[in-house]
Amino acid sequence: MTVTTARALAARIAETACIRDAFTLADGQALDSYFDEYRLAADPQLLHDVADAMTALVPEDADVLAGIELGGVPLAIALSAATGLPAAFLRRLPKRYGSQRQIEGTSVEGRRVVLVDDVVRSGGQLLAMTRILRITGAPVTDALCVLERPLGGRLLLHQHGVTLHPLLTEADLPAIGAAS
Repeated sequence: MTVTTARALAARIAETACIRDAFTLADGQALDSYFDEYRLAADPQLLHDVADAMTALVPEDADVLAGIELGGVPLAIALSAATGLPAAFLRRLPKRYGSQRQIEGTSVEGRRVVLVDDVVRSGGQLLAMTRILRITGAPVTDALCVLERPLGGRLLLHQHGVTLHPLLTEADLPAIGAAS
């Protein structure tokens, strides 16, 4: 992707999914603006273009793309369609009824899994999912996201053998300031 194309995509993402409004994170931290991944996922052309741009981030030896509930799921589906790689879907907790699975979609056991999420902040959620996948026998060494916030996630993941590959960093979206 050229610099001009990357800037244009970042501008489209900011226009569509960067919201200036009060927002409270799960940990109670309050923000005055945030990244609304659902607006990105609801725009079919933008989702397609983001997935196309993210294909360059997928390691060549990847076997499965695993989207994290809920924001990573539409991204994993779009990226799966763009790359031809199968997808799996990760729940934070096992389903309480039906299959009672925590991992849905394609089998991950013994396959090189790349995690896919919308925003990475502290990295805690990606690390938790990495641990679950590794317990099932799936090697995980890479994670992709649309937006990385500089809140320690990259370092935490690195300490556990996972390399983070963001499409954009918070600095790429100056119009939003403090994106979630």
